Amino acid sequence: MDKFTALEPTRLYSSSASATNKRASRVHPIFRWIGKLPADIHLLVLNHLPIPDIPAYARASRATASLSRDEKVWERRWNDLAITRHALDDTLDDIESKQKPKANTYSPPTIHVDDDFGDFTSAPRTSSVPSLSAAFTTFAFTDASPGKQTFRTRYTRAHSILNKCLAPLRQPPHAVLSALAPLIGTSLLSQARSLRLLSFFLSPRVQPVRDWDILLAALKATIDRFDVSLLTAFDTADSRGDEVMMRQVAHASWEVWPGFGDWEMGKVWAEKREILYEQGRWNPLANFTEENTLDFTPMDEFMASVIHALEEHGTRAVFVFPQAAGVLIGFAERVANEVVGEYITPLLTRAREISNALYLTAVAASFRESWRIVDVLTALSRNFSDKDKHKAEDVVFMMFEANMDEYLDEEIESLKQAFEVICKEWARSALALASHSSPTQSQQTRFLTAQNPALMKRTVLASFTDVLLLPVTIVPRTVGAGVVAVGGAVGAVGTGMVQGIAMLNPQRWVGGMGSVNNAKEYTSFGLGGAEEEAAIFEIGADEEGGDDGADESSMVLSSTRDTASIASTKTLATSFAPSTSSISQANGTSSASGIKAMPTPTGNLDLLLSLDVALELIHADRDALKRLEIFASYPGHYGIRVRETIEEAFCEMLGVLCNRHLEKGFGIATERMNSYKPAEHEETASVAPLLQFFELVHIGDTIQSIVQVFFDKELVCEFRNHRRFSRLCYLYQAPYIDKTDFLNVVVREKKRFENTLDDCVAAGLNAGTQVLMNQVEHIILTLTKPREYYPPEDAPLELGSTQGCTEAIRCLDTHCKLLKGSTSKEVLEVFYEEVGVRLLAILQKHIKRQIISLNGGFQVIADLNAYYSFIASLKVPNITAEFSHLKMLGHVFVVEDAKDLAQIVRDVTRYGGAYRPEDIYEFIQRRADWKKIEKTVDKTMYNLSFKEDCIIC
Repeated sequence: MDKFTALEPTRLYSSSASATNKRASRVHPIFRWIGKLPADIHLLVLNHLPIPDIPAYARASRATASLSRDEKVWERRWNDLAITRHALDDTLDDIESKQKPKANTYSPPTIHVDDDFGDFTSAPRTSSVPSLSAAFTTFAFTDASPGKQTFRTRYTRAHSILNKCLAPLRQPPHAVLSALAPLIGTSLLSQARSLRLLSFFLSPRVQPVRDWDILLAALKATIDRFDVSLLTAFDTADSRGDEVMMRQVAHASWEVWPGFGDWEMGKVWAEKREILYEQGRWNPLANFTEENTLDFTPMDEFMASVIHALEEHGTRAVFVFPQAAGVLIGFAERVANEVVGEYITPLLTRAREISNALYLTAVAASFRESWRIVDVLTALSRNFSDKDKHKAEDVVFMMFEANMDEYLDEEIESLKQAFEVICKEWARSALALASHSSPTQSQQTRFLTAQNPALMKRTVLASFTDVLLLPVTIVPRTVGAGVVAVGGAVGAVGTGMVQGIAMLNPQRWVGGMGSVNNAKEYTSFGLGGAEEEAAIFEIGADEEGGDDGADESSMVLSSTRDTASIASTKTLATSFAPSTSSISQANGTSSASGIKAMPTPTGNLDLLLSLDVALELIHADRDALKRLEIFASYPGHYGIRVRETIEEAFCEMLGVLCNRHLEKGFGIATERMNSYKPAEHEETASVAPLLQFFELVHIGDTIQSIVQVFFDKELVCEFRNHRRFSRLCYLYQAPYIDKTDFLNVVVREKKRFENTLDDCVAAGLNAGTQVLMNQVEHIILTLTKPREYYPPEDAPLELGSTQGCTEAIRCLDTHCKLLKGSTSKEVLEVFYEEVGVRLLAILQKHIKRQIISLNGGFQVIADLNAYYSFIASLKVPNITAEFSHLKMLGHVFVVEDAKDLAQIVRDVTRYGGAYRPEDIYEFIQRRADWKKIEKTVDKTMYNLSFKEDCIIC
């Protein structure tokens, strides 16, 4: 119907560009609708139309003819042949070269005879079935310029070449391969690639001829016969050990494999390996000794045999089979499931029957031994991509998945039981100490009597870091059944490892177990028992005014680390060697010297907080984390469960340490301070419960620092010693836990732990401050004589501070210095400020209780100056200003002239607004001569005289 369309008006003198565009538009008209269907529907029909029907479709109209030449149609047809995708261009060229007729260099002379038939004998024979090639030559397309490679020309060439190879497929099945040989070549690889190309050509997506389905069935039968002959040739070459022939046959078989189902040749080769049928040679229960302990020496021999078989057969598989076939991975899967998995299952079952601790050890060690399969697979094929490496790791992951649910559940349950045992053991030992220990051995502070508490804590942290960095042996060598361990690196409560890590407790360095040498400033402790060796820590003094005085090089201890195992008590106990760099001796005026002279506090510190318990809890949690880290690279569901279990283990440790240890200890200390009554104790220089609390603050701060180090080293830092886990490096480039992720359960639990500790310290400091100030008030009341500020007229004038003032300041100074270094600067300033505020109130109340003469006023000024000097040493500006005003207030007691005194009282700017005239008026009422000067002061201040101005009605 296009010939009836209206003609469009044209310009007579149009430009050449517009003329070219119009000619192009006439050659390629754009049809939005063809008949009653849009052009998109026609394109969809063309994409699914058999090739023989396309010429008939093109003859329907000019629009359909133009649409049949669309490149999108022929691009899909070309892609359906999969020549580019499977790199079959060379195969197509080889087939084309074999189809070209060979040039005949010699032809016999002939005589031309003209008969009555003319040229009919030389006419080409036409086929009854329309041919696509003939249809292609019937039409002349103006868009196909000579030499231009379009998708249509590419397909036309491929169709013409492959169509000539279809005739042999119509012969009997046994003769097809022989008939195809001249067309596709004689080598196995060329025949396989040609058959594969023909299978794409005869696919349902192309449908090149009318009877394509019959020819495709014949081609599949031919491929099956060809594959059977390849299997026979491969078996023969395998029996002869001819790897070159095996490689040729295997690659040919891989080419004709349809791509679904199991590849028969790789499967048959794997089934003939002897390693799959030798399970009876190995006894998994041989890993258990007569004492029901683990010794993985038999498993080492078993894995050595498996690794040898994998190396031997894997090397051949890598050479013979194509890498894409995955024969090596498939063979490794069978070895892992049918050999290694069958070996591990009875081993773990027996370990579970003996004890849960031994089961956890066996699971971690078995997985580590099984991981050697991944190491071998990676070493055999150096061309592994990341995807292939993940497949190699999945071999072990899938084999071990059957044990993961039970292991992860048991890990947490065993950890909770271990924590329960530690807490009960501490409660039992604390009760025994409370009942039987002597006061001289148990009532002695450790941090407070140390030469330098701050450096001692830094030494503990440095030593604890060294312990965390010690290497861990995963595979056990004669590990006892009662040991909660990963190899030789772990131990349960009461084992040598726990005893060794507990040596980090400063409570074992000074006091009962150690001695302090003031001359050399060394604190040593002995291990006792069978181990007579001692670890020595060098303790030095801080510089004035801060905690950073010691050189960092002297804080870190030189440790002799055992690279094989850290389970031995003697090995760990002697791993801390003395520091080679010496610290300068402390001067004689060190504040710690005064602390040592103080009497011991009441109560037993071991009943409140114990670094031993904290270290045992952390150690038990570290054991579980080290086992869980072995499975940290698990993918998918179990990978998520492993990471959740790691977080749960750390949170469980924090919960037990916080709820069952710290809160309890600080609560008891706070109760003791609240019930303390200074009048019931003869000692006035110190407050025993407060000293005890300060020691607890040091211990709590040390525990918090240890937890922070443990958190940073084990959970936040990147995984160490995991080169064997290639996927771990792939998945965990970032730290395991982001400290800035406030939604993470570990970060939230750690923050709750720190807040709880801060709340306990704050509550204790509040109670301790009240106890301290009660003690100070008691000292001032008891040591201040009745006429201290109202001496006789003939008494000599002494301008020194009174005994009550001196003792009160000494008590305050002692306790304030004890807290320094055990808490943050902000908390320390709050404590100092609270002490200053309460001391100011006590002094004001104390002055208002006295009767002060002129000579006594000088004594008041002397005492106030002493208090001011003490407060100024605390370096809290607000309180220092308050005491400066209080010091100036003492001047009102030494002014003789009543009018001058009144002017001082009325001067509101004199005390910086701290005291109102009414407040100063109350103080001057405590003067001994107040009755004499009262009228003069009142009249001067208020211009008022009661006798003259007041009328009584």
